[in-house]
Amino acid sequence: MTPPQKTGTYPLTWLYAPGDRPRVVAKALLSGADVVIVDLEDAVAPDRKDYAREATAELLCEPDHPVPVQVRVNALDTPPAARDLAALAALPGLSGLRLPKVTSAEQVIHLAQTVPPVAPGRTPLHALIESALGIEHAYAIAAAHPSLHGVSLGEADLRADLGVRGDAGLDWARSRVVVAARAAGLPPPSQSIHPDIRDLEGLIASCAHGRTLGFLGRAAIHPRQLPVIERVYLPTEEELEQAETIIKAATADRGAQALQDGTFIDAAVVAAAQRTLSLARRR
Repeated sequence: MTPPQKTGTYPLTWLYAPGDRPRVVAKALLSGADVVIVDLEDAVAPDRKDYAREATAELLCEPDHPVPVQVRVNALDTPPAARDLAALAALPGLSGLRLPKVTSAEQVIHLAQTVPPVAPGRTPLHALIESALGIEHAYAIAAAHPSLHGVSLGEADLRADLGVRGDAGLDWARSRVVVAARAAGLPPPSQSIHPDIRDLEGLIASCAHGRTLGFLGRAAIHPRQLPVIERVYLPTEEELEQAETIIKAATADRGAQALQDGTFIDAAVVAAAQRTLSLARRR
């Protein structure tokens, strides 16, 4: 049974599924995730790469799916990545390519210029930043090309690269990517996965922290994580009431102003309120 489509403009959940397990991918498409990411990289053993690519190509030959389907290709400097792009980039069922381990704007530009065009534009690209070098180049990556529609972190590799032991050690890198995305005019990044699928309390706390840093939504590796992510990232009743008040008070010809409680509102605050109302329509 196809799940009901959500009406909010902003996706909140991205579910990874291994490309060499078509049955798992099929279940993911019906899981209620906003987007399914077929993974050809970390989730697939080296001797299964060709099969994963072939199975994914078969899936993407069909243009219609319950939700958008993106593909995380192999690392861009490896031979499997070139084969992934040649086999999948122009297929009608593909809604985007996730590029792992991006470290420079030049990688994005090169790929954007070589990926086959897909009407009405080019295949949307999403860069995953997973190293110290990538963090240093975060804004250049985010602003590299119009085909790039988003950036986010790959925290497992980044944690290893930095030698970070505690979760708080990643907060500076997280904020750097949030700022880079917004400065480049991209949507707020989604959070990286929470690797322990049994630790839902930890997932709640981590998502709440991600919200405070400016993230919007989160990638998941199991369907049980999806409702938790969505619940934490949906606006509270208080946030919804505040957004409605801001929209009502905002007028095109009055410019910046303050509400009765002293809250200052201008165009940026109004835009944030509109995003809150859009998210609330998912309820």
